[in-house]
Amino acid sequence: MTLTTYGDVMADALDRLDDLGYERAGQADLANHGPMGAEVLAVLGHGDAVPGWVAAYRAAMPHHDRPTRRHDLDPADESSWRPALGAIDRAGDWEYLFRRELAADPWRDVLVRWWPRLLPGLLSRLTHGLIRTAHAVRGVAAADGAPDPRQLTELARGLAYWAARFTPLPGNPRLDGRLDVAAAVAAVPRTPADPALSPGELLRDRLRRLDEQPGYHDALTALRAEQAQVLLSELTAQFAGLCLVHTGSSPVPLIHAVTAPAALRLVLPYLPPELHEPSVATMWQTHAALLMVFTGDAREEGSARARAAEVGVPAHDELIHRAVEHGDEHVLKFTEACLREHALHPDPRYLAAATAVRDRIARYPARATR
Repeated sequence: MTLTTYGDVMADALDRLDDLGYERAGQADLANHGPMGAEVLAVLGHGDAVPGWVAAYRAAMPHHDRPTRRHDLDPADESSWRPALGAIDRAGDWEYLFRRELAADPWRDVLVRWWPRLLPGLLSRLTHGLIRTAHAVRGVAAADGAPDPRQLTELARGLAYWAARFTPLPGNPRLDGRLDVAAAVAAVPRTPADPALSPGELLRDRLRRLDEQPGYHDALTALRAEQAQVLLSELTAQFAGLCLVHTGSSPVPLIHAVTAPAALRLVLPYLPPELHEPSVATMWQTHAALLMVFTGDAREEGSARARAAEVGVPAHDELIHRAVEHGDEHVLKFTEACLREHALHPDPRYLAAATAVRDRIARYPARATR
């Protein structure tokens, strides 16, 4: 069967991925990236690569089983659903709730209803709840008529994963400071990390102590108010540059400081204006936390633009081709986000980061074509 349209590609991919649970089965319980990776390939115009990529993705690491429904959650009763936030063992209950909601109401209504409820837990599994939701939103929004039921199910699963891995951060972020993004990033205090800790161990250890860290709460109100779209561009460009200079550990955590605000941009058109500023403020709070958790100092950050100029960046189509050939889901998502952000507000840090990060991540093995 020849898959020619975005809708055809995604329907086939979601069928192939339908039996996978929310996380990969391993010590770190990493998020299921299958639907997101397939969706990016479709957006990049490489839908023909999706079946082989899905096969390789499934072979790379086993996943947990799909969660089962245990106890129903009542969306109209906060005492029913709120205690289940952050409970991964209730993921099946969350999925059933959102599938019912999306069957009863237009998807935008469901998204707007739940967005402010889920927003405080944006960090969920390094922002994968938001990112999976945003890729699903792009899918349902692309439908000419009624969304494909498989796309609605994927949206339900994105929201369910966000709810089940809901991770609130301490403090109250507000855009009432005086600093632009670059200055606010430079002002965030850093502490050298124990090199023996894995990224997961570092995240758990530092999140537990985040509320007590000097400067954390000051950072939450340091960023000045600006249009949401402008702040998102400043965030993605700044953190693309940070991906170039923080090379002492895995690039994956800081990748999400680019892909998450790029994902938020996909959703903003479907949210009312009054939710834009709190969404960006919470995104900045998440970025401040990522900086304090995963960067030990800021000494090299001022050299990001110079580093970008040193990277030999291929042409647009070649950059996409190399990402598709590489195959890693983070490389695919990061490349697509950087290309999309660069198209909106050109900055050399985007394409340089997409090129450099690709070379720091192990590529997928050869993939079957069907």
